[in-house]
Amino acid sequence: MLAAQLAADKESSVEKHDGREAGQVRLDDPWRDSLASGWGEVDGVGASTPVLPAPASEPEPARRAADVYLEVQHSPAFQEVRRRYRSFAFPAAAAFFLWYVAYVIAATMAPDLMGRPVAGVINVAMVAGLAQFATTFLLTWAYARHARLRRDRAALELRWDTQEMTRGVRR
Repeated sequence: MLAAQLAADKESSVEKHDGREAGQVRLDDPWRDSLASGWGEVDGVGASTPVLPAPASEPEPARRAADVYLEVQHSPAFQEVRRRYRSFAFPAAAAFFLWYVAYVIAATMAPDLMGRPVAGVINVAMVAGLAQFATTFLLTWAYARHARLRRDRAALELRWDTQEMTRGVRR
């Protein structure tokens, strides 16, 4: 009885229920990692040996995708989209960061200024803290608007061109 229980404990629950032999691997398993398979698997005699998968031959596309993406990256249209992104994102990020640092420095270095009442119990620090939130939403809106008006159309055209070039179709 004890020997039967020990033998049953050695099998995994999957091996007990799917009707496979111990150590047998399903080749149609979509969750099986083909790059890591074979390592630590037990061969027929019980020794653990690495079994490397055979290299798969890939069909050669019309053009290699890496060449297409490099060509697009060096194109004037891509450089223009990138310039438009950088001309907005870097100054906006720098301005927001300076505004945040100014708030932190004012809160630590000028407590009298930040504690000055504005209306009732609301002081300058509370107004500036709420303005941080408002600035975040304003910056998000400005970024989305800038992207929609100045970059999205050109980026979409680049995406279509890249897909067509990868398939071998040229406009």
